[in-house]
Amino acid sequence: MNHRSMSRRDVLKHSTLLAAGAVWGVGSHPAFGKSANEKLNIACIGVGGRGSANVNGLASQNLVAFADVDDARAGKIYAKHPKAKTYRDWRKMLDAHGSKLDAIVISTPDHTHFHPAVAAMQLGLHVYLEKPLAHNVWETRILTDLARKKGLATQLGAQRHAMPNMRRVVELVKSGAIGNVTEVYSWCGGSRGMPEIPTDRPAVPSTLDYDLWVGPADYRPYHPSFCPYGWRFWWDYGTAETGNWGCHILDIPFWALDLKYPQHVEASGPLADTERTPKSMQVTYKFPARGGKPPLTLHWSHGKPAGLEEKGIPSKGANTIFIGEKGILTCDFGQYKLWPEDKFADFTPPAPSITPSPGFHNEWILACRGEGPATCNFDYSGPLAETVLLGNVAYRAGSGFDWDARTLTAKGCETAKPLLRETYRAGWSDTV
Repeated sequence: MNHRSMSRRDVLKHSTLLAAGAVWGVGSHPAFGKSANEKLNIACIGVGGRGSANVNGLASQNLVAFADVDDARAGKIYAKHPKAKTYRDWRKMLDAHGSKLDAIVISTPDHTHFHPAVAAMQLGLHVYLEKPLAHNVWETRILTDLARKKGLATQLGAQRHAMPNMRRVVELVKSGAIGNVTEVYSWCGGSRGMPEIPTDRPAVPSTLDYDLWVGPADYRPYHPSFCPYGWRFWWDYGTAETGNWGCHILDIPFWALDLKYPQHVEASGPLADTERTPKSMQVTYKFPARGGKPPLTLHWSHGKPAGLEEKGIPSKGANTIFIGEKGILTCDFGQYKLWPEDKFADFTPPAPSITPSPGFHNEWILACRGEGPATCNFDYSGPLAETVLLGNVAYRAGSGFDWDARTLTAKGCETAKPLLRETYRAGWSDTV
């Protein structure tokens, strides 16, 4: 079956193949044959909020159609691109335009990443998808494997990956400036989480298709405290500050240390709430030795890790600390510093060796044309996103576990199982 002649309904009709692990061959994608001056045909799902930045980043291409459940939030983008067809339901958009598209951009809340992404990839469309890639570990692995098997160009929205300082940090670590690294601390600040449970029932705005916004998740009555934005702090829809920031900040050690899947995950924090995400939490990941590098302990915190100053480890102005056998490197997205200061006073950093980014969105455009993978393609960013989400699983399950990445099994932790792959609301389960 030729993927370009398939409708979305054809894809969903044959969806049992996906669950069984089978995919259709894709051959050469039409976008790979486009010249440098020929624009890609792109559709965007979710164009208000974060989605507007992605639309602006791809404005050089042919933006064919937009889908957004909220006409009001999408209004500015609709007005800015009057030639693009507009829809509330992404399924109708794919039915109408899927065979004419090269690629799709998905910038919706976490719980509605998977369904449009898997449908688009089964149609053979290249995908730009906001972090943390999907809402659970199983979805993340399905999308990662499917993109590889279909030969599609992908990019996870970890746009800080394009920043020059990120490259300098990676070059320093890989050059051995601080020796073998055995421990890393990474964190995000703030205390967002545990929102109040609404008691009032305001009317759904006429501009919003709320049932479609809920999509595959469990239904709860509309409230403006979680739609359009506060969803991030409700487990049914979001993945907490760990999902929000983890793919940005843990990108630093993942890239610098060639990380993939952890062997063991532990988490702690306030008592887990069944509905709402916490104001703080801590995760410890154990990674095996890889490529001559020693085993690694990676600490992730929502909230600054305790005890760093007591250990004599400076952390001011940083979000990541590499502890090596020859020294310490502290950094964030825009700066770095080597410690002890006197030891590195005359240090000369290695010459830049990582090619500058042509721009994060441009990386994906070039990848869609067949000019090599984007830097946050799913083969790289899929394991990163899985690791981030496993931290949430361990916290919510109330137990650490050994992780079998091949079978997606949290060994000896039955409470983790329903958190690795959730069930979908009626009307959505037949689409995967």
